[in-house]
Amino acid sequence: MSVYVHQTFVIKQDKFKEGIENLREIKKFRTENYDHKFEILTPISGEDHTYAILSIYEGLAEMELQNKKMFEDEEYIELIGPFFLENIEQGSMYTQIYRSLSERKPDKKKEKEQK
Repeated sequence: MSVYVHQTFVIKQDKFKEGIENLREIKKFRTENYDHKFEILTPISGEDHTYAILSIYEGLAEMELQNKKMFEDEEYIELIGPFFLENIEQGSMYTQIYRSLSERKPDKKKEKEQK
């Protein structure tokens, strides 16, 4: 069952260019070095400087394993440190975690009744 981590944040207007460049570096690093999907979501409507990232993992255990690896990686820490400290508005990060709804198993009793 897939796990989706959706994080929104506001990029500082005076750090917009640096913030976007840093996000692209983070995406490149994460997709090359870790086992999950990572997307940068840009606003079409709503607040202009509110961006989001979507990380997709195979399950909760995989999410925990990948996060442990990332936060033990000094190179990754050097990428995200400036992003969080310099490029986004303090207190604007909001994280939600979802999982996909499992498929409903067919009811064999009902299938027999329909035949």
